[in-house]
Order: sequence, then C-alpha cells, then structure tokens
Amino acid sequence: MAVTLAEVAAHAGVSSATVSRVLNGGYPVAGGTRTRVEQAVEELGYIANGPARALAAATSDLIGVLVHDVADSFFGILAGSLQGALAPTGRGDARRLAVVCNTEGAPETELAYLALLEGQRAGGVVLTGGAVEEPGPIHALAARIARIAATGAPVVLCGRPPLPLPTGHTTGHPSGPSPALPVATVMFDDHGGAFRLAEHLLTLGHRRIAYIAGPPGLSTTRERLAGHRAALLRHGPALHEACAALTVHAGFDRSAGYDATRELLRRGSPFTAVAAANDTVATGVAAALREAGIRIPEDVSVAGFDDLPFCVDTAPALTTVRVPLREAGVLAAQLVTGRRPLPPGGITTLPTELMVRGSTAPPPAEGSRP
Repeated sequence: MAVTLAEVAAHAGVSSATVSRVLNGGYPVAGGTRTRVEQAVEELGYIANGPARALAAATSDLIGVLVHDVADSFFGILAGSLQGALAPTGRGDARRLAVVCNTEGAPETELAYLALLEGQRAGGVVLTGGAVEEPGPIHALAARIARIAATGAPVVLCGRPPLPLPTGHTTGHPSGPSPALPVATVMFDDHGGAFRLAEHLLTLGHRRIAYIAGPPGLSTTRERLAGHRAALLRHGPALHEACAALTVHAGFDRSAGYDATRELLRRGSPFTAVAAANDTVATGVAAALREAGIRIPEDVSVAGFDDLPFCVDTAPALTTVRVPLREAGVLAAQLVTGRRPLPPGGITTLPTELMVRGSTAPPPAEGSRP
C-alpha cells in the first residue's frame, strides 16, 4: 500500500501542510523541520502523486493586471487596451479573464496581490506603472515574480524597468551563470520624451523652466527628470543649475500640480514655463496660474506628459509627450498569452512623441509679464 502524506507528517512530527510546503518548494520552512520531513520521505519511501501534483501546478485562464490607480486615465487606457487584446481573435485562441488589481503604487500591496494570484494559479501577470526603487521592495518583488515565472505563468512588466535576479536564483548548474528570468519588459522612452519636451521649451527661448517632478524614488520620476536635466545640461551647467532650483517633487494628481505651482509662486523666483510630470499634474498647474492672474501661454507656458485624451480639449490645448498606452496594452497581452515570443534580451522600449499644441509659446519680453 502506498505511503500517504499524512503518514509522512506523523513520522516527521509535523502537519500535512508542512510536508506539502517542503515537497512543493519555495515556501519558508525552518531548516530543522525541512530536514525531518525529507528524512521521513526517504525512510518511508513516499512517492508523490504525480497526476495530482501536475493538476495543482496547472495554471488557469486568469490574467492578473496590477495598476496603480484604475481611475487614472493612464492606467485605465492601458488596462482597457490589454483586456481587449486578450479576447479571442477567431484563430483558436482561448478566452482569458483579466482581473485588474488596484495597488495605489504600494509595494506591499503589489506583493499581496501577487501572492493571491499565485495562489489562484494565474495563467499570467502584468505589472504596470513605475516601480519603487528601494532595495527591499525590489528584491521582494523579484523573488515573488521568480516564483510565479517558475510555474510557467508568463509575467510582463509594463512601464517599469527590468528586475534583478533574486538572490540564490541559479540555473541548477553550479558553475553556470544565472539566466534571465522568463519575464518580458515593455518600457516607455520616458527619458527621450522628457528630453525632447525640454528642448522644445528651450528652442522657444525659455531659460527659466520650472519642473514639477513625480514622487521621489519612483522609476518613472527618475527617467523623466533625468531626460529633462540632460536637455538643460546640453545648454550649459549654469542653465541647469538655475532651473534645478525651480524643480519641485509632488504627486501625480491634479491637486499636487496645483499645490506645487502655488509653492513656486510663493517662492518668488521668476519662471516662464512649467513642465509637469504628467498631464493630470499639468491641469493643476494651469488652475493655479489662472487663479494668480497668469495667462497661458502668453505669460507662462505649460506642458505635460502622457497625452491623455483630455489634452486636446483644454484651453489652450496642452503640449505634451505622447506615451503609446494602447500599443503597450496590446503588446503586453500578446506577451502574457504567448502569442508573441520574448524579444532578444526580454526588453521592448516603445518610443514617445512630442505633441506641440497651444499651451506653449515663446516667453514674454522681459518686464512685460504682469
């Protein structure tokens, strides 16, 4: 008669659940306990039920999509495009169920949802939005994603940089290098877009450019701010230094743009243009300027980033940088379902495009601003 899991547990003096954790691997089990279980398995000659374990490892048709804020148009467009691209194409593709998880950009919430998706044996996971760039959250996320990828479920990072290999991740060959995880990364050229936007303002003649950056420690903030600064440096360190004093970190919502602009006005340092971290922040910038009696673009030019649908309907229409959100959603869907293979190196960078509209113009003549 075959030895059962319960008999192994009794022999080792642990619960059946503990035996299951040891056999399945990847779960934290104390070293002494793990040794007792492994000895019990060997002594009793326990053989795992192959079909049952295969069934337990099977993935579902569920695709987890993690977003920072589903009410934000940036994430709504991205998730909507992705979900639409998961639908059957008429060529025998299976229907997939997209479950959108709202994380508010918190690393601990991302990890909690990933654990739930792993428990549901999700058939794939897409993480969207900028990543918090702190060692603890980065390594914890890398370890969790490695576990999910090890089950065969594709993982796609969309709008965030690649993750490092988790500690202890090896090929199984003691002398061989650790391979890249089977994780696809879809990135936006945020750096290049911010560079081109700053160059546009500089070409118009602006030399006192305020910049309202996103929250510090976020990958999107870093890339866009770096691109902005690179353009300023190209025109000389003195210009870069002068504009650096006009940089304010804030959130990604409208009120953040409003409050940051009021703070810039309170400081009293003159500026002729404001580049905002995103389009939503730019609407707050515009509101604060108008409240102060400052005209756009006659007195101060305003620009955003992302090219959300409302940009063409603002008055004046907003100069911004177009991020290909719909294209990214389709690509992420193709990658997470295996309809498109991983690109060389696993990384695809989608281009951004400068969209010049009525909210930017040459600066006013010295002394003419009210």
